[in-house]
Amino acid sequence: MKAQAARTGQRMTPVAAQARAQARLAAGQARIAAEQARIAAEQARMAAHHRIEDARYWAAPMLEEAAHRVEDQLAPKVSSMLTAAADRIDPTPAKSRRWPVMVLITGIAVGAMGYMAYRRNAQQWTEQMKDSASDASRWISEKADQTAESTEQTASTVSEKADEASRKMQ
Repeated sequence: MKAQAARTGQRMTPVAAQARAQARLAAGQARIAAEQARIAAEQARMAAHHRIEDARYWAAPMLEEAAHRVEDQLAPKVSSMLTAAADRIDPTPAKSRRWPVMVLITGIAVGAMGYMAYRRNAQQWTEQMKDSASDASRWISEKADQTAESTEQTASTVSEKADEASRKMQ
């Protein structure tokens, strides 16, 4: 205002000067109030921060426990309820149980026939092996007889030659 009064060449009136002084006083008080408000806001911010942190320390284990309860107790019940509801409203007909039973019975029958065929073949093989063993023992017996005869002939020939050689030496 003084600058404006100086430009226009006018002096400030006492009322204006008093208003100016009051404005300066109010501005100073406003600065003080603003600083106090800033300090109070900072303290409120710190208090709120501590309270929020305390709340988080308290809430974290509670939420974890609630999550475990939902997972262990509620989720299986909800899942079975939804599965039952899906089964009730499913339009596809129930699958027949005859087909798997027929496959099972057929498998048992084929297995039994295979076992009987195995036993029959094993019995035939045993009989055939007995016949083969009998033939083999007969063949070995014949060969043993032939070898015995051949050995006797060779022994008598050697004996005769030994006698003849001993006569010549005398």
